[in-house]
Amino acid sequence: MQDILIKNVRVIDGTGAPWFHGEVFVKDGKIAVVAKKVEATASRVIDGQGLVLAPGFIDSHSHSDTNWFLDPRGESKIRQGVTTEVTGQCGESGAPKRLDDQDAGQTEAAQGDAKMPTWSSFDEYLTALSRNGVGVNLATLVGHGTVRIAGMGYDDRRPTPDEMARMKEYMKEAMEAGAFGFSSGLIYPPSAYASTDELVELAKVVASYGGIYATHMRNEELALLQSVNEAIEIGHRAGIPVHISHHKACDKRAWGQVKQSLAMIDEARRHGVDVTADQYPYVATATGLSAIIPSWAHDGGPKALLARLKDPEVGAALKSKVELDQGDDGWYRLMITDVKSEKNKACEGKRMTEIAAMWGIPPVEAAWRLLCEEELEVGYVRFAMCEDDVKTVMKHPCVMIGSDASARAIDGPLSTGSPHPRAFGTFPRVLGKYCREEGLFPLETAVYKMTGLPAWRLGLWDRGLVRPGMAADLVLFDPDKVIDTATFENPKQYPVGIECVIVNGEVVIENGQHTGAIAGKVLRRGRSE
Repeated sequence: MQDILIKNVRVIDGTGAPWFHGEVFVKDGKIAVVAKKVEATASRVIDGQGLVLAPGFIDSHSHSDTNWFLDPRGESKIRQGVTTEVTGQCGESGAPKRLDDQDAGQTEAAQGDAKMPTWSSFDEYLTALSRNGVGVNLATLVGHGTVRIAGMGYDDRRPTPDEMARMKEYMKEAMEAGAFGFSSGLIYPPSAYASTDELVELAKVVASYGGIYATHMRNEELALLQSVNEAIEIGHRAGIPVHISHHKACDKRAWGQVKQSLAMIDEARRHGVDVTADQYPYVATATGLSAIIPSWAHDGGPKALLARLKDPEVGAALKSKVELDQGDDGWYRLMITDVKSEKNKACEGKRMTEIAAMWGIPPVEAAWRLLCEEELEVGYVRFAMCEDDVKTVMKHPCVMIGSDASARAIDGPLSTGSPHPRAFGTFPRVLGKYCREEGLFPLETAVYKMTGLPAWRLGLWDRGLVRPGMAADLVLFDPDKVIDTATFENPKQYPVGIECVIVNGEVVIENGQHTGAIAGKVLRRGRSE
């Protein structure tokens, strides 16, 4: 590993403090010296040419749980300056798995791949990631939905005492293996079937290990405020820090309510409940198309859901409910991003209204056809938020940046589909559009939201700052040029202005290009490296 001297830079250290002219010396994968002038000899000298040197960005909400087994580079993230991801979000994680359910918890890009290793426990999952190699550092959460599947299946009911005990054991094993907390996805079955009491009981287990609770809340539309209240209640009753995932208001009728929800977060903090949130800088969500189907129809798992969709009587009732939910312009706001088979590849990147016109059928029938023919493996984006809300949330001091996307690429096995542009552009978009162009906050604040703040939230005490002794995760960027280029119409485009990225002391991005180094580490809570 080379010693590296980075000179002629403006250092933004990740604390929110003003930038300063300085030099940084990296030795043995750590930051050894930070000073105005470093008196040291290095085998590698990088002239920053007056650009900004910051801590590597921490993606506080990522879904790259198993993509690493297909492509360890993490191209779409590392080229944004991301050096650490927080995975296991929205109730879904790579482990635990029942031995008879080895596909549980895998991302859509990885399911069914013959090269995918097998594991059962959380420790085995993290070990498999380490052996495989990862392009960025990974801090993992254990997913409540994944634990529920392993502990009691997909059933829409309360757990028995034995099942609750089993789920608690899964939580304990994950935390002892090094998980940083647990997540829930309360719009996604089977996590959606959990009561507040169930979540509190499991949160108490995680709290005893010093972990956090991250939640995709039950509702981000008209019941947004009730959902925030539930999250705060769980934090209060379990004595656990609460982190609200991708905070937003998704229904036009709910736009503006984020002012109240953010006030609720402030009030909770004043009363001793530790609440934070993350956000991606776009006005569209993304998830699986099956999310448009009411949660009761998912009872019993994917096979049971497919059977209901195909049943003439039940399917008709579901179509009526979905049609009502979509309203006047819902189908136009919905764009297909990924399908499993070649048969329907032409649908990728098209609005549901376009697909319906192409097939000559109503949009609800087109949605049913896709779900059935693709066996539910259909991704979509939904244009549901407003720009004013995005800015309001972003400015809040307790909100950090998270892409809510898995690592993708413009080539190889992770280049499929037409994904949400957040996979390629989240962090440069904040720096370029919201910070430089719109002046939402100073550059130091933007960097803090991507570095020091998420590092503090996770307890990553050796990352997120430019300080001696910290891991040498660093990004060199041009504040006058950095910007995202990915769009909804053409998402697979890397950003500009990210000149150099260093992960654990190894140069991974140089002059904007990937060096081929796979330098990330699987991080385990409470363990030194």
